[in-house]
Amino acid sequence: MAAAPAAAGSGAGRGRLSAATVTAWGGWGGRPRPGNILLQLRQGQLTGRGLVRAVQFTETFLTERDKQSKWSGIPQLLLKLYATSHLHSDFVECQNILKEISPLLSMEAMAFVTEERKFTQETTYPNTYIFDLFGGVDLLVEILMRPTISIRGQKLKISDEMSKDCLSILYNTCVCTEGVTKRLAEKNDFVIFLFTLMTSKKTFLQTATLIEDILGVKKEMIRLDEVPNLSSLVSNFDQQQLANFCRILAVTISEMDTGNDDKHTLLAKNAQQKKSLSLGPSAAEINQAALLSIPGFVERLCKLATRKVSESTGTASFLQELEEWYTWLDNALVLDALMRVANEESEHNQGASEENGLPHTSTRTQLPQSMKIMHEIMYKLEVLYVLCVLLMGRQRNQVHRMIAEFKLIPGLNNLFDKLIWRKHSASALVLHGHNQNCDCSPDITLKIQFLRLLQSFSDHHENKYLLLNNQELNELSAISLKANIPEVEAVLNTDRSLVCDGKRGLLTRLLQVMKKEPAESSFRFWQARAVESFLRGTTSYADQMFLLKRGLLEHILYCIVDSECKSRDVLQSYFDLLGELMKFNVDAFKRFNKYINTDAKFQVFLKQINSSLVDSNMLVRCVTLSLDRFENQVDMKVAEVLSECRLLAYISQVPTQMSFLFRLINIIHVQTLTQENVSCLNTSLVILMLARRKERLPLYLRLLQRMEHSKKYPGFLLNNFHNLLRFWQQHYLHKDKDSTCLENSSCISFSYWKETVSILLNPDRQSPSALVSYIEEPYMDIDRDFTEE
Repeated sequence: MAAAPAAAGSGAGRGRLSAATVTAWGGWGGRPRPGNILLQLRQGQLTGRGLVRAVQFTETFLTERDKQSKWSGIPQLLLKLYATSHLHSDFVECQNILKEISPLLSMEAMAFVTEERKFTQETTYPNTYIFDLFGGVDLLVEILMRPTISIRGQKLKISDEMSKDCLSILYNTCVCTEGVTKRLAEKNDFVIFLFTLMTSKKTFLQTATLIEDILGVKKEMIRLDEVPNLSSLVSNFDQQQLANFCRILAVTISEMDTGNDDKHTLLAKNAQQKKSLSLGPSAAEINQAALLSIPGFVERLCKLATRKVSESTGTASFLQELEEWYTWLDNALVLDALMRVANEESEHNQGASEENGLPHTSTRTQLPQSMKIMHEIMYKLEVLYVLCVLLMGRQRNQVHRMIAEFKLIPGLNNLFDKLIWRKHSASALVLHGHNQNCDCSPDITLKIQFLRLLQSFSDHHENKYLLLNNQELNELSAISLKANIPEVEAVLNTDRSLVCDGKRGLLTRLLQVMKKEPAESSFRFWQARAVESFLRGTTSYADQMFLLKRGLLEHILYCIVDSECKSRDVLQSYFDLLGELMKFNVDAFKRFNKYINTDAKFQVFLKQINSSLVDSNMLVRCVTLSLDRFENQVDMKVAEVLSECRLLAYISQVPTQMSFLFRLINIIHVQTLTQENVSCLNTSLVILMLARRKERLPLYLRLLQRMEHSKKYPGFLLNNFHNLLRFWQQHYLHKDKDSTCLENSSCISFSYWKETVSILLNPDRQSPSALVSYIEEPYMDIDRDFTEE
């Protein structure tokens, strides 16, 4: 056995202890004080001075101390590892030592992950903690990075098997010992180097899982353009590796979330955008561009997303991967669940075979279908997430074009019934610590990710018509022809070779499952958002009628009124969808009046609207805009609806409009404006713009003033509204803001929006349409610098 090298200058040799060790023992002649050595090692780890590694102790001392503290011989093994891992070593002995260390940590990590946390050893300190404290983590990083060192022009090499052992030990230590992952994340050169280890299939899974954990805690996002030969690396991945690599990409292409709610306010977002403009593209944007520059990258993702289960990896390679997962703790729970399903189906098949007198094959040679399906689901949800993020990025149009070209939508349509929205079997997979309805389960996560992708794909983009099949596109054309209106240009321009095939398109399939969804289902929110995104943009009568004919309006009203939905998120998504479905559509209002056919039902509907205007204001805006348009039309059908519809009659009353206006302004302030509630400000502006058209703006402002006084808060509301409008100008008149959303949602030109805001902010107190004319001098507070509050 090689002698352990003494620390330089320590005087430790021939059994004599170093000064640091003497201190740890509490001086000559005394018994070791428990924890002193560990405390000093911990201090050394934090400061970089003093005791930091096992090599600073003699083997004799460590062996004696281990008898008392029960460290499982880990410090002594690290001492040997130092001695056998020098630059000129052949690493054979080094690898043998790693094989001894690995099981000491892996069982501990397994217990930790499965929440048993009952370590077999009777010790205060886990093995992983001891391993790290005596310098094991830093030593393994050095060993792994030996290939980056050249000796006489030749690069050092270590075997894949040894790299695999190092990665496994590092990961187990990260799992059990707090702070290790963060320390590794600070070693940027090491993180970049890890990507190069993914070139080998033998070390790919271990490397990918460790990278994912490290990037999850890294303060600054890594830049993929710094990874050597990124394009070659990704291009050489097989489909299985690419799917797993998407777990890493999910961290590198999503904008980092600070977790601070204040950062989600529009004030903070605007400030961040100004800062970003001076700094240039963010790391996430740079990473997205780097990926999109890789030839065939998006095409391969589309193939993975639309691959059928029968086309996936063969049984042998899948079982091999599952066995690797078993030793790789991040996936151990998933494996346990998969194997439970496999055993259940295997037992069932075995029983059936015995009854029929047929021989049965083992699970290892005949992989159960449920395992194949779950394997594919776990891949697809990662791939769909990456595609979804790319769809929302700066290169959205480029990604849209490629996704359409590579037939992602028709491919997903073909998988809808058998995989995406498949019926659960009796032994549906449930992860450890979760239940079948938990949002963390792969089945549910895939559905949500699928719906988010549809939402991003349809939102304000003409490619949304790819969600239909040829027959459904013809139906849209027929609706326009019957109504004697021009056919939607985007429908005419849709490439029929790229649309869905089969009896139903993806949108129709979504409507079918949406109507069958249980009242308490968490999918309702995402389903409504996905369908609403199809209607967003310039209002299309044909699109609305397509959905109305399929009973969507009645379904929404049932959920709002008859099921008396309590979820605020679901209610908001349903109100938004209902607004887009009914806007300017006389037939929709007739259907509404037919369903809400009693005062009792109408009162329940109003109660839901008034319970939270943040949730329902988009519907209020759409009904208000529709009322204004209908009142200016000369048509018997429209006149009939105006005279019969309870909702239109309710909104037409000035006291109703003033009540909405007062509350919309009162529930928001500049400091609390977010992307979610800024719609309240825009809805209040819509009400006032329509009043201005009718030359009633001074009347509405005067009524607001009276309402202020009746509430005993003179000036409070109008000062707040003045500040909100000043912010509106800063926010919407910025050169990078897209005003078409406001125009499309209201059919009011953006110039009219700007003019109305300017009129309201006119400083002339003699102007009858200026807010300041209705704020009494003692209560005036309009010059506050809200950006500094």
